[in-house]
Amino acid sequence: MDHPFAITLDVGTSRANKTGSWRTELPMYVHNQPPCNQGCPAGEDVRTWLYEAEEGGDAYERAWRKIMEVNPFPAVMGRICYHPCETGCNRGQVDEAVGINSVERFLGDEALRQGWTVSVDHPSSGLRVLVVGAGPSGLSAAYQLARLGHAVTIVESAPKAGGMMRYGIPEYRLPRDVLDAEIQRILDLGVRLELGVTVTDLDATMREGRYDAAFLAVGAQIGRRAYLPAGAASHVVDAVSLLHELGDGERPLLGRRVAVYGGGNTAVDAARTAMRLGAADSVVVYRRTRDKMPAHDAEVREAEEEGVRFTWLSSITQVEQGSLTIERMELDETGFPQPTGVTEELPADSLVLALGQDTDLRFLEGVAGIEVDHGVVTVDDQMMTGRPGVFAGGDMVPDQRSATVGIGHGRRAAAGVDAWLHGRSAPRTEVRSPAAFEALNTWYFADAPRAHRPLLEAVRRSSTFDEVVQSLDADHALYEARRCMSCGNCFSCDNCFGVCPDNAISKTGDPDAPYAIDLDYCKGCGLCAAECPAGAIRMVPEEI
Repeated sequence: MDHPFAITLDVGTSRANKTGSWRTELPMYVHNQPPCNQGCPAGEDVRTWLYEAEEGGDAYERAWRKIMEVNPFPAVMGRICYHPCETGCNRGQVDEAVGINSVERFLGDEALRQGWTVSVDHPSSGLRVLVVGAGPSGLSAAYQLARLGHAVTIVESAPKAGGMMRYGIPEYRLPRDVLDAEIQRILDLGVRLELGVTVTDLDATMREGRYDAAFLAVGAQIGRRAYLPAGAASHVVDAVSLLHELGDGERPLLGRRVAVYGGGNTAVDAARTAMRLGAADSVVVYRRTRDKMPAHDAEVREAEEEGVRFTWLSSITQVEQGSLTIERMELDETGFPQPTGVTEELPADSLVLALGQDTDLRFLEGVAGIEVDHGVVTVDDQMMTGRPGVFAGGDMVPDQRSATVGIGHGRRAAAGVDAWLHGRSAPRTEVRSPAAFEALNTWYFADAPRAHRPLLEAVRRSSTFDEVVQSLDADHALYEARRCMSCGNCFSCDNCFGVCPDNAISKTGDPDAPYAIDLDYCKGCGLCAAECPAGAIRMVPEEI
């Protein structure tokens, strides 16, 4: 394998005397947890699939299949995930984090282009599982359960599958043909999808369908309202409804001047959508400062480039036809915004409320064992509720709310469902030591500035729903994969083999354990551990 960003050393000495008896410590190859793996809510083994992708060509399919073990949406997540895997990337302390999300999108798109498919891994279990909700969490669980051999039926109240991926994320961020293709791949495993069906009585639905277990993932589809004094002719809508209408193919009428109240990603999406629907002025009103805004920086920057304005430290106090009254805020000594009594008028034909979302859990009323606390369902570490055989995930359980988190919930719940159906405990995730930056020898890696994905021109973006962020081409995707430093894991660079002064290290040809240490000759000098670029060797005390 060619690793252009790591220097390879050659063998320099020959074997002489057996020196193993001198040793007080011996080297051990380790598999530590890279920060990218640790940061992925979906549970991807990022380091491994990047390692596969470094070969390019036919290896791309191996990399894609590694992702597909835990995440059935690489092309979708390569577009909408806010890549927490990159936040902790050790490469970021050298130059810039590896563009993990960019490579994932490239692999997902390549799979769609090439028509790669997955298959059911296990024989039919003869067991039936109900999934309520066809959002990222429900679809993820259905995918994993189908591959485990279970008969899965998804019921979804909306006319199309996708949940917040379809009804909460605008098309300029996620083209619908990409979403539809990855959903269809799941359905091709034999998953049954019933659209336009609302579950109102969980017990009755399970009994009538003779389901052996259920996974609930209804999402948070109700926009929160706020009491704002409003005139009879004022036009106030919530962002959830606005984006849902777009998902159904409608074009809501907002007028030429649109205000959006809120500070999250949904608020930014609504403001950018308003521009694309013909607004000449789209302004986000937020009661805090930009550094406290929960929306992601990249989304805010792109919105500003497209002409969206932001009014910081402002609160809306009155809504009238054609205008809003906003009150200026100021930060107190604790950094919390306080009203100042200073008001001004903001022209606006409509106001979009983006103040958060809640889950409709009325269908769980009267279901024994299921506990609802502050609008979310209590689950254990296997995602099972207090009702045996009923699991839940996604936005309806306590956790961060994102598609990637939902996918992770679906995967964990599927493992829990499968274990419960077979009367055994679900497998536990292996706990590995973190791969710290201090253990790396970064001077072995050549300078390699990050390859960023191109954007459409801002003027074109604001007037069309064409996809904003473009994909890396094959050359740049390969380059970006090779920027990975394989933190805490061997990548067969041959440095240990080359620097060992006693030739105690040999190549095995086994990709899972590429080197062997001959303890008759290893004197425990630690040179291999000290010079390992990835920090994949540590010295341990010799057992007597």
